[in-house]
Amino acid sequence: MNKRLRPINLQLTKYLPLPAIASITHRISGVILFVGLGFLLYLLDESLRSAQGLEQARASLAQPIPKLLIFFVLATLIYHFVAGIRHLLLDFEIGDSLEGARLASKVTFGVSIAMILLTGVWLW
Repeated sequence: MNKRLRPINLQLTKYLPLPAIASITHRISGVILFVGLGFLLYLLDESLRSAQGLEQARASLAQPIPKLLIFFVLATLIYHFVAGIRHLLLDFEIGDSLEGARLASKVTFGVSIAMILLTGVWLW
């Protein structure tokens, strides 16, 4: 095979349209939320066990790694929520044309990024 015919850089946006990427990342965020829910339930259980457990949960959330995990779970929740609204609108046949789907995907990513940045500012 000629080396010039082989692709050098695989660009997903060239092969997958933006609405498909938005849909795939919505599914991935659902899986991440399912896994991250275990961490949140652990913190809830620890905080409700006793007053000492509450203080231990607060102390662990003051550390950078658990705080980063909380931010990651919140960011995933925000994206999953906004993309879920996009899918609900598609169920009502709002924005189901090609141009509408592209615009809805851009709005989904834009609103999600803005809300995630605001959450990061609020958390830190």
